[in-house]
Amino acid sequence: MNKAADLAEETGDGGTVIRLSGNLAIACLHDLPARLDGLQGPVNAIDLSQVDHIDTIGAWTVHRTAKRLGAEVVGGNDDARRLIAAVGQLDEPVAIRPEKVHPLRRVVGQIGEAVCNSGATLLGLLGFFGATLVASWSLIRHPSRFRWNAVIQRFEVVGVSALGIIGLMSFLIGIVIAQQGSVQLRQFGMEMLTINLVGRLTFRELGVLMTAIMVAGRSGSAFAAQLGTMKLTEEIDAMRTIGVSPMEALVLPRTLAVVVMMPLLGFYSSIVAVIGGGFLCWVALEIPPITFIQRLREVVPITDLWVGLIKAPVFGIIIALAGCYQGMQVKANAEEVGMRTTAAVVQAIFLVIVIDAFFAVFFTWVGWN
Repeated sequence: MNKAADLAEETGDGGTVIRLSGNLAIACLHDLPARLDGLQGPVNAIDLSQVDHIDTIGAWTVHRTAKRLGAEVVGGNDDARRLIAAVGQLDEPVAIRPEKVHPLRRVVGQIGEAVCNSGATLLGLLGFFGATLVASWSLIRHPSRFRWNAVIQRFEVVGVSALGIIGLMSFLIGIVIAQQGSVQLRQFGMEMLTINLVGRLTFRELGVLMTAIMVAGRSGSAFAAQLGTMKLTEEIDAMRTIGVSPMEALVLPRTLAVVVMMPLLGFYSSIVAVIGGGFLCWVALEIPPITFIQRLREVVPITDLWVGLIKAPVFGIIIALAGCYQGMQVKANAEEVGMRTTAAVVQAIFLVIVIDAFFAVFFTWVGWN
């Protein structure tokens, strides 16, 4: 097996034949590639019947020589022939520099690719939503399979653990709304309308919307990363093997937790934002808290509260589906976990804002102005 590679050139009535012998592994080739490069055609065949062993480098050397001289490779065992054939399939020219594309064509192509990817993602989300509904119906029919512990644990992760950051964000947003609104309204001597602005904007729009954005960035990304890592380590495949549905064990608890917690977090966010606005009105505009609360009760209709509470579960479904769907799409390598996590957050925030625009038009149309 350690015999150095060698060649012999024979010329007969059938033409020139190159007979290779010895070990065609990289450690034993020595000067054989240079000697083969020095051969001139025509050569009818390259005989491998006396070759003891061949590796990928040896197979590439034989294939390259046969292709250059137009010779046929004969002899050799089945492994040698398969290796040479596999090397030959990969013998394709590779562009060192990418082909130059006209800028307009490149931009149009990128736009078309983005549209196709967006359509495929939307169809995937719709299909994933359908699979979630099917799994929900299966649990309704067999309630003993429902995992209460997983749902309660997700309540803590999605809701209780987020109270601090959502409360701080909402309090500061309430201060910003009141401060900017009072600056503009002071020009008309109507600082009192700052209460209207704070109350209606937080209960109707910003309270739930900012909560949804925060939950998408905090919990939606976590869902995608957790499921993506489980998919990468084949834990989800193992669950299917032992007869556990990943939709029932992983997706539904997360979805239910976000749907239930979003109205509560949205209401909490609105209350804290109003407290922040009231604090600034008390400090900067010298409006007492009791006056602020009385005015708030007069100008904020109960429908504003219903608008926020109706939108919150829908936003929760979108966030949970986007995070879980992107996590379940992870494959190939760890880099895709980060890509899918980013995609989950971007898609969730984008869809939340789009659906919020539709809700704004719908509630105006039904008279909840």
